[in-house]
Amino acid sequence: MTDKPNFLPERLALLADVNAAQYLTDGLLSGKEDVPAIALNKTTEPLSSDSQSRVELAPVRDLIDDAMYKFREDRPTNADAWLAPRLHAALRLTRREAADRRIWNYLALGVAPDYVVWRHLQAKSAGGPPRIAARRFLGPAYTQAFARLWWAAELFRDGPDYRPVVTACGNQEMLNTVLRMDAVDHRPTAQAMVCLLERGAVTTSRETNALAAAINASAVTLVLDVIAPDTARDGTPLREWIDAAESAPAVPRRDLPIGPYEEKAPERSVDVLVDHFAELFAGAPVRGRPGAEEEAAVEA
Repeated sequence: MTDKPNFLPERLALLADVNAAQYLTDGLLSGKEDVPAIALNKTTEPLSSDSQSRVELAPVRDLIDDAMYKFREDRPTNADAWLAPRLHAALRLTRREAADRRIWNYLALGVAPDYVVWRHLQAKSAGGPPRIAARRFLGPAYTQAFARLWWAAELFRDGPDYRPVVTACGNQEMLNTVLRMDAVDHRPTAQAMVCLLERGAVTTSRETNALAAAINASAVTLVLDVIAPDTARDGTPLREWIDAAESAPAVPRRDLPIGPYEEKAPERSVDVLVDHFAELFAGAPVRGRPGAEEEAAVEA
């Protein structure tokens, strides 16, 4: 099993795709070999930042260690809901910064490859050996091990409140499927989906997939921001939150952290979409739900 890197620089860095790819060996992807940390760090670029404290690696690494320890006797998937809001609070990034894949390449290969192995090592089909998909180290934001958690926290938090993130990340299809949807960038949509999970209206992976498909289909003909407008985004609270990183206390382990003091999604808009999505879901075909076979046959 891949071990914790024995060389950890003080600060976050950037690792380009072309440099990251050379470390995706069969040994690493099977969880049997470590990443040569010193050699890897010679291929990185420094991350320019006006706040050095928010790119310090020790607090991030400690957080990842705590996640693996906390869920050591549990299913690794259960770590997502705990780690996502705390990783977001530890890495106080703008969306523009978080869109840079080089940050996540470095976190996965230079900082915590052992976490990626622990979380994403899957038994291969047809009796093959366990293996990690390369996209968990080097991939798009909705599949890369750390990017998916950060973006889930960013898209599902309600202003400073990370509780919706815990709910969303407790359902794997919210990460695997919903995170790919453009519509989830609309805050009332994201919060309405979380509300349906909290109410127990949507519970299983199949139901979540059906809901996502129904929303995607309706969004083609419906402009969500017309029927459920969001408030105008003010960048000041986020900027202040990022600037406060230097004096911020350590990310709490027991309680949830507090995000930027942005205005929450409008309750009225969320309520409108909860009702609308519940209607869509009621008519959506879900495998295993009574009547689903008949609905699928009619659609075919």
